[in-house]
Amino acid sequence: MPSRFAAAALLAASCALPVATLAAGFPDKPVRIIVPYPAGGTADVLPRLIGQKLGDLWGQPVIIDNRAGAGGNIGADAAAKAAPDGYTLLATPPAPLVINQYLYANLPYDAEALTPITTLAAAPNVLAVRKDFPAKTPAEFIAYAQANPGAVSVATQGNGTTSHLTGAMFGVAIDTRFMFVPYRGTSPALADLMGGQVDVFFDNIGSMYPQHKSGTTRILAVAGPERSPLLPEVPTLAESGLKDFESVTWFGLVAPPGTPDAIADQLNADIARVLAMPEIAERFREQGVAPVGEPRAEAAAFMQRERERWKAVIDATDVAVN
Repeated sequence: MPSRFAAAALLAASCALPVATLAAGFPDKPVRIIVPYPAGGTADVLPRLIGQKLGDLWGQPVIIDNRAGAGGNIGADAAAKAAPDGYTLLATPPAPLVINQYLYANLPYDAEALTPITTLAAAPNVLAVRKDFPAKTPAEFIAYAQANPGAVSVATQGNGTTSHLTGAMFGVAIDTRFMFVPYRGTSPALADLMGGQVDVFFDNIGSMYPQHKSGTTRILAVAGPERSPLLPEVPTLAESGLKDFESVTWFGLVAPPGTPDAIADQLNADIARVLAMPEIAERFREQGVAPVGEPRAEAAAFMQRERERWKAVIDATDVAVN
């Protein structure tokens, strides 16, 4: 995991002590967290875990509202247009926050106007293949893909998502073409990978590890900067000859534009407290992710750097949305 996330995880742990309530009376009714992807994937599981603990902390229920579609734009637009009072939040992987603005000509919301709260977690992406795919190692996979340009099918969570961009970046790195197959989120893409309808899926290790462990798919390589403790025997793509190749999925939490600082600060502090709970750290580890929980200013700066990074990837590839 990048050192930036490791440092932020330590910071979250330091916030375990109670903090003063900055927004008196907040919350005094249920809080809704919009997840712009279907139920079942890591993007959905993490806010549910956080929501349970926040509900206990606040004495108010936290409702998870799955609004999938359009690469995350439907849910993100609903969050962006909600009242800026802290009672509607958006928990999402990178695409709606730092990628889609470079892919959609008429994005219905301003991603940069959303109020960053924090990063919930981060995890390396992995190169996973169907269980009977002929390649058994990263080198064999690269050779196979190069020998069969356009024939290897790659599932994505949707056009322009991190899984799509990672696959496109990988194709450029090994000088070959893939056949991308877009789905509406992780769960249907993973189902078809397990069923053998597609060959490859680039997704975070938390989503892919249980299937790898059960033998229904195989992880050939990790796209993080170092090997994962979950799979210490699986090499990184950098080790496999693709120097500096890195793709990490992170899960951000933001509020509507114009959310008052007092409420945003309280949300950040309360979420840091939850992320520092040993039981949450353990549940996150089971999902293959590490908690982050950095301060708001750091989250905002990180998201801006991510916009610049993924824009460069989009400019260098032929990624497009239909």
